[in-house]
Amino acid sequence: MNVLLIGSGGREHALAVTIARSPMCDTLFAAPGNAGIADVAECVDVNVSDHDAVIAFCRDREIGLVVVGPEAPLVAGLVDDLDAAGIKAFGPSKEAARLEGSKAFTKEICDRARIPTARYRRYDDPSAAKLYLSVIGTPIVVKADGLAAGKGVVVAETSAEAVAAVDACFEGGMAGGVVIEECMVGEEASFFALTDGTTVVPLATAQDHKRVGDGDTGPNTGGMGAYSPAPAMTPDLVARTMREIVEPTVKELAKAGITYRGVLYAGLMLTKQGPKLIEYNVRFGDPECQVLMARLKDDLLPLLSACADGTLEPTELSWRPETALTVVMASKGYPGSYEKRTEIANVDAAAAMEDVTVTHAGTAREGDRLLATGGRVLNVTALGKTVRQAQTRAYQAVDAIDWPNGFCRRDIGWQAIAREDAESGPETPEETPEETPAEQQEETAVEAESKPEGDADKTA
Repeated sequence: MNVLLIGSGGREHALAVTIARSPMCDTLFAAPGNAGIADVAECVDVNVSDHDAVIAFCRDREIGLVVVGPEAPLVAGLVDDLDAAGIKAFGPSKEAARLEGSKAFTKEICDRARIPTARYRRYDDPSAAKLYLSVIGTPIVVKADGLAAGKGVVVAETSAEAVAAVDACFEGGMAGGVVIEECMVGEEASFFALTDGTTVVPLATAQDHKRVGDGDTGPNTGGMGAYSPAPAMTPDLVARTMREIVEPTVKELAKAGITYRGVLYAGLMLTKQGPKLIEYNVRFGDPECQVLMARLKDDLLPLLSACADGTLEPTELSWRPETALTVVMASKGYPGSYEKRTEIANVDAAAAMEDVTVTHAGTAREGDRLLATGGRVLNVTALGKTVRQAQTRAYQAVDAIDWPNGFCRRDIGWQAIAREDAESGPETPEETPEETPAEQQEETAVEAESKPEGDADKTA
């Protein structure tokens, strides 16, 4: 079949590589794609916000499946319009995508299905929200009730920070309303599953690094790195997450007349009481998708097609047993303002290193030159028998890339490495990265945003 992939980020590049190698895929198109995606797909200039234009393209090129990568087109109802036009698409409907588009909607689903999550209040009025803050105290979590590109969550340690976060939600135009939650304590993890609205197939786990700086410092970002599997997600916790969180969500949506078809990405807090839901995303994570695709051994395309058809069968997927770890290279200044169209060199040399792949996010080609066009620009992913080995390989590849205007965190995977060292002792010096995390302490973290993941060989 011909496939159209919607999106232009590192997640979409990882999906493009995985879909393109499927025997089911005849021709892969990407709208708009990026410089890396262009190596495995035909990038097309179609405005994905113009649903009629997308439909016309699909009919002209006989597209058998549309795979929607980012959340914005899902929340805007692209899948609904494709379905109405008789074009098969992977991804939830506009109503189902409210799981990510409205945090209050997700909380309502959790209430009805008795899904473990943080206690909360939602406010449309900033004065009422601030009054509640004065009563509840800190630490507290303030969330924009809507899409905010992964940056709409503030863990406020002081009253001033909490008030400023409320003001940002209402004045910054990020969302219509604010959700204020109790601050859960534990380790964050991400869990992914595929569903056709009835059957739920677990994928894998991962852990993300949301903060821009080493030691989990600085503002939240879309994600500065990730690894899979997440050592903290034991088989028992995976089973509990499916039983207590993911499956009840799909069933509760079905009770409300909403058939969820797509990937469910559950951001979890691993508390002393067990896993609790931080929030849902209705698409693959970025950069979590990059590490999941590096480990997946099965053909992804038939699974995506079955989700869209409503014919997903219970199955146990096969995963590479190694750890996959990805480091995000970003433009200096991100997540604030940054210079665009700076040149990057030696990417091919880095990608040629053993067990290393480089996916593109914000890139474009100008003749023979590769230019950075976004905030998060490249994802350098490596496999290793241990997290430390994967980290070492990833940073060796990062250091091979010549990009004076780029930067990255130097401690991706620090929590898992601390756990490895505690269980078996540190590895030999030559396997230790040049720079170590700013803080390798016990992994207790208060909630930042949502992005977790991973597990091991079978139900990874």
